[in-house]
Amino acid sequence: MAATTTIEWTDATWNPTSGCTKVSAGCDNCYAMKFAERFRGVKDHYYEEGFELTLRPNMLDKPAEWKKSRRIFVDSMSDLFQVGVPDSYLDQVFDRMDAIDQHFYQVLTKRPERMRRYLKKRYGDREMPAHICIGVSIENNDYAWRADMLRDTPAKVKFLSIEPMLGPVDRILFDGIAWVIVGGESGPRHRSMKADWVREVRDRCRRESVAFFFKQWHKKKTGRFLDGRTWDELPQDVVRDEQRRQSR
Repeated sequence: MAATTTIEWTDATWNPTSGCTKVSAGCDNCYAMKFAERFRGVKDHYYEEGFELTLRPNMLDKPAEWKKSRRIFVDSMSDLFQVGVPDSYLDQVFDRMDAIDQHFYQVLTKRPERMRRYLKKRYGDREMPAHICIGVSIENNDYAWRADMLRDTPAKVKFLSIEPMLGPVDRILFDGIAWVIVGGESGPRHRSMKADWVREVRDRCRRESVAFFFKQWHKKKTGRFLDGRTWDELPQDVVRDEQRRQSR
């Protein structure tokens, strides 16, 4: 977890869990796994167990220490909705996010089945607070169903992370989606991303009034420009919520 981060669409990361297992093609070159596994077996290192799922209760109250409003990516080194994370622990994480509302939380998962089930159980017919944004990661059309499950949740602000983009996503519906982030895979073994795939998403977002954020091609040397400019849009609910929190 970090008070700052180089991830373009957030301000900080918060990892109440760490470690994960691969569930689809987008996980093949997982940066978090590569990082953590470098330290497997190193005595007393934070990642001594490598990328094994680990609950981090000592991190639960970290957002309360940050007084200034931040966008916080939740579990950049894990997936909060893994089967090994007990509902009772999810309750503790969401209790903090509900209560510590000076921040804007970005919760991203590749496990929308459990995400949908948990959120419906926790919030029932109530709409979730706007400062908790729920998203799913989708790498190509094969996983369009993740967006369908996201739509069937009480989240007020829903987003898609199409990263790493490994193919076209023209079968994904953007109904009910407030924000779409697109990025290419990073690292020396990155798989290619075609500009036309990105443009198709960008153009649909513009037609359907969905905020579009282009994160990268294939990291630093390839830049963030698409057709001569950067694209750093945020959904209006996020902009309004940030203005409200910063004015306190």
